[in-house]
Amino acid sequence: MVAPTASNSKQTGVGVRSALEKTLDSWFIWLTLAFAVSIGLILVSIAIVITIRAWPAIQTYGFGFITESAWNPVKGREEFGALPVIYGTLVSSLISLLIAIPLGIGTALFLSENFIPLKFRTPLVFLVELLAAIPSVVYGLWGIFVLIPIVTPIGSWLHNNFGWIPFFSTPPAGPGMLPAGIVLSIMILPIITAISRDSLASLPPDLRQASLGLGATRWETIFRVLIPAAISGIVGGIMLALGRAMGETMAVTMIIGNANKISISLLEPANTISSLLANQFAEASGMQVAALMYAALVLMILTLIVNVAADYIVSQVRAKYQ
Repeated sequence: MVAPTASNSKQTGVGVRSALEKTLDSWFIWLTLAFAVSIGLILVSIAIVITIRAWPAIQTYGFGFITESAWNPVKGREEFGALPVIYGTLVSSLISLLIAIPLGIGTALFLSENFIPLKFRTPLVFLVELLAAIPSVVYGLWGIFVLIPIVTPIGSWLHNNFGWIPFFSTPPAGPGMLPAGIVLSIMILPIITAISRDSLASLPPDLRQASLGLGATRWETIFRVLIPAAISGIVGGIMLALGRAMGETMAVTMIIGNANKISISLLEPANTISSLLANQFAEASGMQVAALMYAALVLMILTLIVNVAADYIVSQVRAKYQ
């Protein structure tokens, strides 16, 4: 057999690229590189602007801003501490994850493992993804008029019967940490469900067939084969949802109560960094603006830590199961 020569390649058109195609490829590479670099520059510019605006508060309060609880914007007696809002941000996000993770992964399994016919699964997938398209203010209104009236009597029952538990030690006052956590769980549910479902659906069919062929039951295949194989994508979706929960503003502002205090009781009002910014930034001036920017910088650092942790966890889990 005679190997194809350059002349034969030109005649057949195999492996031949014109100068225009090579130029376009080169331009595309540089264009995508510019887009990638621009994303990093935008992130750095945001961090620089926030740091510059927060610098007066950083110089005045230092690291004590994170450990103090007082928030007094009155001129001449200004005191600013972000510990209550940091606590509220982390606790409300944790509550949302505790509710959304089992629901999201369970829904993803139900929609990816042929428990029901395809003609029924498709509308359900659409409805779950539709939750992500609802504006946050609508979630807030729903929380005020529907969720809080439901949660308040449940909170009263928990307080009357389990008040010895610190989480239910105070009677419910309507808005509070628990309703905010529930609303956040509903808002992040589509993220966990969609990413987990895609991770499970992308697994090769050979995994299921091999497990079932070795005598494993359907549930043993799901919990011992499929979930471990897709765990990196599932964990990535959970961490992405955590970042969304930490940064949510309007819905949480409407139903958390906006009280700058730390309480272990989930039935009391609380506050988050995003809610603090939404409530006070429009009327702030002087050092209060710098303190609010300092709080925004803390939130940005927390979100960055979540993303770095997510990347590390996903890489470790992927290495374990590969």
